[in-house]
Amino acid sequence: MSGEPPPENTGDPENTGGPGGLGASGGPGGAGDVGGSGGPGPRRGSQGSGSSDEVGDPDGSGRPSAFGDGLRLAVGTLSVFPVRPGTVDRRAGGRAMALAPLVGALLGGVAAVVLSAALWLGVSPLLASVLAVGTLALLTRALHLDGLADLADGLGSGRPAEQALDVMKRSDIGPFGVVTLVLVLGVQVAALAEASAAGYGPVALVAACVTGRLAITWACREGVPAARPGGLGAMVAGTVRRGPALAATALSLAGLAALKFTVLPPALTAGLLAAWALRRRAVRRLGGITGDVLGALAETAAAAALLACATLW
Repeated sequence: MSGEPPPENTGDPENTGGPGGLGASGGPGGAGDVGGSGGPGPRRGSQGSGSSDEVGDPDGSGRPSAFGDGLRLAVGTLSVFPVRPGTVDRRAGGRAMALAPLVGALLGGVAAVVLSAALWLGVSPLLASVLAVGTLALLTRALHLDGLADLADGLGSGRPAEQALDVMKRSDIGPFGVVTLVLVLGVQVAALAEASAAGYGPVALVAACVTGRLAITWACREGVPAARPGGLGAMVAGTVRRGPALAATALSLAGLAALKFTVLPPALTAGLLAAWALRRRAVRRLGGITGDVLGALAETAAAAALLACATLW
């Protein structure tokens, strides 16, 4: 996904990129995990030590990161919405990843409006679902999907970890990436169409978006390493403590339960389980997480949640 702070292969290790998403392999903002088309973003200190006290200071104030910095980082990293750059450090990264489900709810809400409007205008559930999923791609510059394709190519290459990571940093998409994109997008659209035909497509879409970003929260839990020393993975790996992760999960479940569709909490659980299995495979295969891995987890969890909504109703 592009636009993640900081880029891994731009030739400028301090350039964090502009607002965007996770996992882009190319583009003006950088290669590998991050990049972005939003222009230069905040600057930060070296990530070499992994200390949570490393601070980027775009305004020269010398202040440590605050809650607002984490919120801005979450919105700027996980969506296309422009935000004012703030202090970027591992503490801000942890807050951003813990707040990821909130950004998911925002994205899901916008896409749900598109879906509802299309259905109200008499568009078929299938075509309305295509429009809604396409809206989500636009809201993230399709960079979560890019991360999914990159991870598929890396895991499918059968090469050692370092070479697999190099494959993931390339700007092209290989056959594994193409097939994975077709399958995941096909599941998302078909499952959302089923839910829409049954009358609960918009809420299912919001639940899927929240689930996808909650999967990112859990992937950044303490004890989960980064696959390489630079990039978004290095900045956010291991930054989310158990308490905030549980709190984010509880709030997500409470929010979905308030929608009064009993299928939504089980769908969230299904999505998290699918993401857990993929994250476990990626960590074993690559040695840790990267921005591409986080993007792939978001798309996989969302697809699994939508599939659960379609089959459990």
